[in-house]
Amino acid sequence: MEQRRYPGHNHWFYESQTRPTMSPAVPLVPEAAHIDDRFLLGLRQDAHALQPLFRDNQPALLAARDLSQLLFPDSLTPTLTHTLTLYDRLSTALTVAQVAGVQRLCNHYSARLNPVPGPDSSRESNNRLTQITQYARQLAMQPELITAASVSALAAVGLTEPDIVTLSQVIGFVSYQARVVAGLHALQGLPVRWLPGITPPPDAEREGFGVARRWHPTLKPLEQRYASARQLTALTFCQAQPDLNEAVWVLAHDPDVLYGWATLRQRLEANTFTALAQATSARILGSRWVFQHFAGVGMLITAVEDDAKENPQQEVIALAAQLTRTPERFSAAQLQPLLNRGWQRGELFALIQAVAIGNWNSRLLLRWEKPLKPANSRVLHQKMLSQRRSTSGFSNHQRRLARHAGDLNRTLR
Repeated sequence: MEQRRYPGHNHWFYESQTRPTMSPAVPLVPEAAHIDDRFLLGLRQDAHALQPLFRDNQPALLAARDLSQLLFPDSLTPTLTHTLTLYDRLSTALTVAQVAGVQRLCNHYSARLNPVPGPDSSRESNNRLTQITQYARQLAMQPELITAASVSALAAVGLTEPDIVTLSQVIGFVSYQARVVAGLHALQGLPVRWLPGITPPPDAEREGFGVARRWHPTLKPLEQRYASARQLTALTFCQAQPDLNEAVWVLAHDPDVLYGWATLRQRLEANTFTALAQATSARILGSRWVFQHFAGVGMLITAVEDDAKENPQQEVIALAAQLTRTPERFSAAQLQPLLNRGWQRGELFALIQAVAIGNWNSRLLLRWEKPLKPANSRVLHQKMLSQRRSTSGFSNHQRRLARHAGDLNRTLR
């Protein structure tokens, strides 16, 4: 089909404010597209005081940079099973960056999106882009609103199972990247946001937390007999992370990103408070299946924060909550309580990365889960269904006769 996209996205609000002009619109910061490190986005060159921190975390930062190159290459050719175009990926990344409010990311993805040809002007293409954008905005802003119907809506506009997995990985990666960049800005004492942000959504409801849950994917898992060599390699590599044993069969629809994501998780440094930080993110975002993998975090179910207590645990929770809810408002003020307790920059950056990867994990695995009902309630439910089926064939006349017979028996007694 002929490409009929007019040039000019009006920068960030590209999906609804295009204009029919022959002069191409110039992005706000055009040089933001030409950066060697597309994960840190120039922070390595700007932050001279943090060079020792970058050297110490080189393995994880390299894994993240490889993922950025994999998810957002310079050119991309869609196939029958992987229909997401480069425009789809970059527009989704820009949407997530706008929700996060991190200006450095908005500059980069808007500059990269500007010269990329968009979809044609057909109604089908508009519906497809609308559903992709809506899904990205909801998963980035308030993941608990995502339901099985949201995934079905993507399939209804032509996205395949590999497309949906890749789209969720793109949203998760940019959410992770936004919080790492916001944390590095805070370590330098720099502002993250240049423009007013949005009102943060409420935390997830407490119902369902603390209840055992089983894996019940919305998408069809990959069958081993149909797995390719790359998919089998990624599945084998993920065996070292037992909490992913069930999830990997869905995520293997995009094996390269799955391998990179598992590599990043493996290379991130852990400390005493890493699990608490990730559990805080899962509690706020509503990822109950992820939350159940952490021990000793039951106090988060009732209330995420307890202002009456002042201890390192509550300060870590407060930091993780702020970075999860509003990364654009994260600043050096959130780091100061831990600095006063003697924390070093390396420990703070490890905590920031733990919160960031927790946001990725929770968004990626949020809606592919199902609560596990207790055995007694399951049996009772089945009995009620069987009784309902046994009486469903009665006519109204038969019910009246049965009621009359019962009244007669009570009278004779």
